Amino acid sequence: MPPLSSIRASNSAILSSTSYLPTAVFVGGTSGIGQGIAEAFAHHTKGNARIFILGRNKQAAETILSGFPKPSSPEAKHQFLECDVSLMKNIQKATQELREKHGVDKINYLVMSQGYFSVAGYTETEEGLDKKMAVHYYSRYKFIEGLLPSLLKAKEEGEDAKVLSVFSAGHGGNIDREDLGFKKSYSVSKLAAQTPTYNDLMLEGFAARNPTLTFGHAYPGGVRTNLGNAKDSPLWMKASMKLALGLAYPFTVSVRDCGEYLLHGIVNTMNHPGAWRITNDGSDLGKKNYYGSDEDRKALWEHTVQVTKV
Repeated sequence: MPPLSSIRASNSAILSSTSYLPTAVFVGGTSGIGQGIAEAFAHHTKGNARIFILGRNKQAAETILSGFPKPSSPEAKHQFLECDVSLMKNIQKATQELREKHGVDKINYLVMSQGYFSVAGYTETEEGLDKKMAVHYYSRYKFIEGLLPSLLKAKEEGEDAKVLSVFSAGHGGNIDREDLGFKKSYSVSKLAAQTPTYNDLMLEGFAARNPTLTFGHAYPGGVRTNLGNAKDSPLWMKASMKLALGLAYPFTVSVRDCGEYLLHGIVNTMNHPGAWRITNDGSDLGKKNYYGSDEDRKALWEHTVQVTKV
């Protein structure tokens, strides 16, 4: 990995020299990797930005927001919006609220890191989607779809307009076009192999349809988060995750450091429009360990448009 000091210096140089007040939306920013990126962004902009954190934990969000640097710009805003991202109707409501109630007509950075850890099998939401897939894939499509006008407006005005999905770039496999959504055959291992490719293909689909915008899929690597330690997680899962993270500690990075590296990927590596894949140190992954075809991309796009309708 590049020295963290140089990464921080680069992030600071880029974001402190921005000629406009940037707007950033962090989905899943109430903990973990999303929190790390949001805090790094707030630090390097000195709080002079419009920052929105979306998630379920209001108390955690308020603690994070209170730690941001106090802005000198009267136009800066740091705010939390509550949203259960496992339901598409909630996402549609949240994106409409951002645009209409909070006046977010421009978005420069949309960062999505929402996660749901469970070893349970297929768990259907009230909208007929598997909950893990809803959080790790469909919700990300729905947020981009709903906020696309604001991203396009930013680009039209000569500003950055970038999207990052933090999931598992470079760690996927071939998708099954005959079972999109995993309703015929379901396993945790099947999801783990195919969902990264779903993210790749979806972001490529948006990039092809919006050639002025920049889209990225990141692999964060081993990060010391509270994964598996939610209040509703069973005790055995909490104990297992604590043991696993303890053993892996020397090979992992802190949430704060991960946030700096992935922020570097957004503001530095993803330096022109199109679809990107970036590594845990924010560098370009290119097509390494890439899966998918034009046929896969077309079939998945049509499926996704259909099942995410509200």
